[in-house]
Amino acid sequence: MPEIRPRTEVRFASGTTTCAAWHYPGSNGGCVVMAGGTSVTRGPATDRFAARFHRAGFSVLALDFRHFGGSGGTPRQVVRFDEQIADYRAAVDFAAGLPEVDPVRIAVWGFSLAGGHVLRVAADHPRLAAAIAQTPLADAPAITPHALRSMTPRAALRLFGRAAADLLGGLAGRPPLLVPTAGPRGTVASLTTADATDGDRALDPDRRHTDWDRTVAARIALQFGTYRPGRHAARIHCPFLVVVCDDDRSALPGPALRAAATAPRAETLRLPGRHYAPFLEAHEPAVTAQLAFLRKHLLADQSDAAKDPGRRDRARRTAG
Repeated sequence: MPEIRPRTEVRFASGTTTCAAWHYPGSNGGCVVMAGGTSVTRGPATDRFAARFHRAGFSVLALDFRHFGGSGGTPRQVVRFDEQIADYRAAVDFAAGLPEVDPVRIAVWGFSLAGGHVLRVAADHPRLAAAIAQTPLADAPAITPHALRSMTPRAALRLFGRAAADLLGGLAGRPPLLVPTAGPRGTVASLTTADATDGDRALDPDRRHTDWDRTVAARIALQFGTYRPGRHAARIHCPFLVVVCDDDRSALPGPALRAAATAPRAETLRLPGRHYAPFLEAHEPAVTAQLAFLRKHLLADQSDAAKDPGRRDRARRTAG
């Protein structure tokens, strides 16, 4: 695990609550706003990549979505897609106000579910300099049949029964009914694909993140079937890097590749391995390519900024 450079915890408003984030102050004016997949908090989600981005001079803002980790919001462990997308947007606006950050040099980064959110955020935020979606959940209906085949019939019935009870209980104000975010086939978990359980060794091999709650409200099983962020890819006009793993059994490579094909400025990085390969055996090629992409698109026009020192202030005034 790479050494984590100095960082501080910050908070910013989002909706009716606040989100917690790690702020790594950089030196080159660029900033990467980062978040992780389903129920994965900022430490296990971003530490490995954030350390490398920061070492290269970039500022990093690594956030917990509301209802998770250090962020506010009740009930806990509940995924609401629109809220998480709003948290990303609030984080971008907060990053634009950081003293060392040039607000026109901000990129968003996410993997798995958050990688899907990146598609929406990048499509709707015209001032972003770049976006990186790593093994993104680009089209949930396209992967649902595979996810269902990865479950035993008994486990699937129990999961959807618990999801329905959780949804109805939530409407009545009862606490969420939780399930493991990932588990082996035959267990009642949000995801039981062949590579779902790689997450522990990929994201927390040393078991340092003792406060990472690896559960999620069961109602998520009823939400995935309609989530299709890949449909927004054609509206992404900033440089967009899509990282795809050829043996990904959780998000599947096909939907991400189809989304990339419709984005005007998309670049695709294909890696061998399964869903979490960029954190495991493919980490070095993944982080090397992402650093090259960030340098190319966040730092290429620094001379223009030097010629127009008022540009940062104007961009900050229009942020939000």
